[in-house]
Amino acid sequence: MTEIASPFLSHPRVLVLGPQPGKPGTKPFRIVEVEGEVVGQARTVTDVLEIAAEYGVVVHDLDDPNVICWVGGDRYTWQLH
Repeated sequence: MTEIASPFLSHPRVLVLGPQPGKPGTKPFRIVEVEGEVVGQARTVTDVLEIAAEYGVVVHDLDDPNVICWVGGDRYTWQLH
């Protein structure tokens, strides 16, 4: 049997969850996890990169699933649907 018994599953170091409603009068935000720990809230892609850098993760490619995972939308999704 030459097939792989289980597919490769990536465990990205940074996980960006879907947009959450902010307090009235503020923009929605996304929760950011680094290596399984909730570490902050991001309102822009720049916020995500700054948070990741604070925890020693340099993101060279925002679409690299081995480094960063966007849940509930991609890097362009910052508003609630």
